[in-house]
Amino acid sequence: MAASGEPGRPWQEEVAAAVVVVGSCMTDLVSLTSRLPKTGETIHGHKFFIGFGGKGANQCVQAARLGAKASIVCKVGKDSFGNDYIENLKQNHISTEFTYQTRDAATGAASIIVNDEVKTLFNPAPAVADLDPQFYALSSIFCCNESEAEILTGLAVSNPTEAGKAALVLLERGCQVVVITLGASGCVTLSQTEPVPKHIPTEAVKAVDTTGAGDSFVGALAFYLAYYPNLPMEEMLKRSNFIAAVSVQATGTQSSYPYKKDLPPALF
Repeated sequence: MAASGEPGRPWQEEVAAAVVVVGSCMTDLVSLTSRLPKTGETIHGHKFFIGFGGKGANQCVQAARLGAKASIVCKVGKDSFGNDYIENLKQNHISTEFTYQTRDAATGAASIIVNDEVKTLFNPAPAVADLDPQFYALSSIFCCNESEAEILTGLAVSNPTEAGKAALVLLERGCQVVVITLGASGCVTLSQTEPVPKHIPTEAVKAVDTTGAGDSFVGALAFYLAYYPNLPMEEMLKRSNFIAAVSVQATGTQSSYPYKKDLPPALF
């Protein structure tokens, strides 16, 4: 039993997190413009805002907003951005027990999600072609997007059929389950027990800002793995697709992530 006994406070049992993210946090400095500038060009933007990002933290926030008891293991700078980020985590009801600050560096981005049954959901971002083989063998669920799949396998991935071929390559490297996300086209999955690629489409929506949609998907999937472990994988992916589709209909990264109360009860 984990307990705390600070002076003047009674001993109390702590509730273990069901979703634990190992990664980093990053502050988003976002400019909205009518188009991307050309090399060396200066253009006017019509809106600017500072938001909270970083792949690990994004996924943790989405899982927490769906109702997961979540914790993040990370390090941020000992500066105003770091202070603000820790406060942001607390406001999202994420445990900061293992969130540290340093004067030596700013924040970065990388993520591995682990739940309390030691089932691992690995998101290889940023992807590298020579990824250590152990990451494949130790991943219960290996989840990447189409560009990451291309880097990892050397295969073109622009549609569900091509994603299925890349997923087979990743499966052969030792993954138990492979999921390749395809943005508006949903995702493709297969597993050691069902090695035939399956395309899981998502509903068509009018996208406003797709930033962080992949992290919304991964965070939602982590939530379902932790709290609905008996759901079929295909159903988890359908629900995660839906939640990610909701996120692209608003601007910003974490600011676009939906809360449980704003989603259809059928998702839970």
